[in-house]
Amino acid sequence: MTDRRRLVAGLLALATLIAACTVRAETGVVATSATPDTPSVLRGSGALEHRPRPVAVATPVPTAVPTPLAPQPFALSLFEEGDFVRQYTFDWCVAASIQMAHNLVMPTRRTQSDDQGQLWEMARARSSNSYNGANPLGWAQVLNEVGLGPYEVVSIAGYEDALRTAASAIADTGRPVGLVMWRGRHAWVMSGFESVGDPATDGDFSVTGIRVLDPLYPHGSGTWGPSPEPNSLLTPDELAQQFVVREPRRWSSGFPTGYLMVLPVNEGVAVLPRLRPI
Repeated sequence: MTDRRRLVAGLLALATLIAACTVRAETGVVATSATPDTPSVLRGSGALEHRPRPVAVATPVPTAVPTPLAPQPFALSLFEEGDFVRQYTFDWCVAASIQMAHNLVMPTRRTQSDDQGQLWEMARARSSNSYNGANPLGWAQVLNEVGLGPYEVVSIAGYEDALRTAASAIADTGRPVGLVMWRGRHAWVMSGFESVGDPATDGDFSVTGIRVLDPLYPHGSGTWGPSPEPNSLLTPDELAQQFVVREPRRWSSGFPTGYLMVLPVNEGVAVLPRLRPI
């Protein structure tokens, strides 16, 4: 009996030891195989498998494309009360235009008839044509000699291009533009403009209004129409009734047919402009 009890007791002790080792072994595997960053799943077969942690993928955010700003209305005028000068004879339109150019950019005024007559003689002496008058070349040269330049004579083939060229010149230099009117028979001064877009920043600006000074006011012409009031704002269509291409036969100059202007340029500017954006 004693031996049998010892045998049973020994078998029970051995079974307990095996069970304890099995639990420790399984517990050890589970405890040491899992990590904080990698979740683990124990499959039915008893083999431990790792499930990859999902990786967050950033969704690209479309870059916002700024909407181009629409061109804004822009206006610039050089005119002040007292700048206008009428021509004292029906021939002295160029001389009166030179006086007005002076008044538009200088603090003093040139308005006297004697002064206008002297400017006329200067312009005529620097011109050459069969009409024995002053042409745009003489006009530009006198502007340069009296300290308002530099000015140069240009011929622009297209009407819209001519208006844009004139507006850009005023904005760049702060000085007025001479317009050769009536196919070369008369002189006006462009004293400002209105546009959609600023000529300094918008390459596609368009001119919507032209401010003009006609020294023949208030007389006008039976052929070309009435003179606008000083510093009137004309539409391009209204200006086009009197600002037309120059006839090449009017005077021999070598310029191609086009819209003729006495244009201010930036080179060597010594005049302080009275710019007054509106």
